[in-house]
Amino acid sequence: MKEAYIAAKERWARKMAGQAKPVARSGDRLPPGQREVRNFPVLDLGIRPEIPLDQWELKIGGLVENPVSLSWAQFMALPQFKDVSDLHCVTTWSQFDMEFAGVAFFTLADLVRPRPEATHVWFKAYDGYTTNNPLAACLDDDVLIAHSWNGKPLTRDHGAPARVILPKRYAWKGAKFIREITFMDRDKQGFWEVRGYSNTADPFTDDRFA
Repeated sequence: MKEAYIAAKERWARKMAGQAKPVARSGDRLPPGQREVRNFPVLDLGIRPEIPLDQWELKIGGLVENPVSLSWAQFMALPQFKDVSDLHCVTTWSQFDMEFAGVAFFTLADLVRPRPEATHVWFKAYDGYTTNNPLAACLDDDVLIAHSWNGKPLTRDHGAPARVILPKRYAWKGAKFIREITFMDRDKQGFWEVRGYSNTADPFTDDRFA
């Protein structure tokens, strides 16, 4: 994992320096079984918690050297990151060129310093939702904890005040209403994964179900 972390840091540095080559898009930008939309559909567990910003907290811990609990002010004081990516939902919609702004996952990883044995990340939300991802997937240079979409703060429909964005996975892998991030040395399936959904969730291989 140490080598993968170093390689990810190198990619991140090139991107932030503007030296990285644009990622070549698939010849088929729309993954199999998907349809393009432009209205950002709303999907969740039916619970949309209202979290005042002065009460919001993001806990980051587990196998890290420097566990933290960030207030909203502390979160917003971190280096801010903006990226444009496509979002794909397992319910068969995709929306292109979504501009999200927030804090890059890489910034959070640098802050807490994952231990060498950390291989996976567990996400928990204020609505009770959970999901899991390999640490290597989270260290991609387009992964972030977003607070804004298209220049405006996220609404509760879309996971305000902050949600996880992992563009190369189906959208259920990015928890809305994010509350906790835990670094682990093993995989632990989340809400949909234990209910028969794919653990890897790659849109371009139509990887929807276990």
